[in-house]
Parts: sequence; C-alpha cells; structure tokens
Amino acid sequence: MPSKEEISMTGFEIVAYAGDAKTAVLQALDAAQNGDFDKAEAKVKEAQNDINDAHNAQTKILSEEAGGADMDVTFIMVHGQDTLMTTMLLIDETKYFIDVFKRLKVLEKKVGEGK
Repeated sequence: MPSKEEISMTGFEIVAYAGDAKTAVLQALDAAQNGDFDKAEAKVKEAQNDINDAHNAQTKILSEEAGGADMDVTFIMVHGQDTLMTTMLLIDETKYFIDVFKRLKVLEKKVGEGK
C-alpha cells in the first residue's frame, strides 16, 4: 500500500507535468492567434508530451489501486487529477482553435485579394 506521502508526491508530479502542458498549450493558442502555426503546432506537441508524462504517473497509481492497494485520497492528488483532466480538454480545444485560426487566415487572405 502506498503511503499518503507517496500518493501526494504522485499528485505533485501530475500537477507539475500537467502545469507545464497547460503553459505550452496556452502559448500554442497565442501563436496560432498571431498566425505562427508552426510554433503553435510545436507547442501542442510539447504539451502532449508533458500530458503523457502526467497520465503515466496517474496510470501507475491507478494500477496499484486496481491491484488491491488501499489508497488515501489527498487534496494534492485531487488537484492533480483536476489539473490533468482540464489540461487534456484544453489541448483538444486548442487543436480545434488552431484549425479555426488557419481557416480564418485563408478567408482573410481571400477577402483582402478581392479588394
């Protein structure tokens, strides 16, 4: 059975990786809004790598619980789960918005050529 401290440390690990992912994906959104789609896509890839690390930490502890280990719920673990899930959603939304910004750029170019 993992100790409460070990569970909290896993929570901190999840928060750290997911926090890095959130920072990268917000930078991706800013880059896309400014038309720098190469940078936006690179930042999404960076965010995806970070979120994969967070998910791996989560999976490890979930596997222990599934194997019969008793788990103490800690606030930091709850915070880690929340950060992980909201950042995963933000990554998905950002991919969508990058596509929207690309389409908008094409339309703006077409409208500008029509003048």
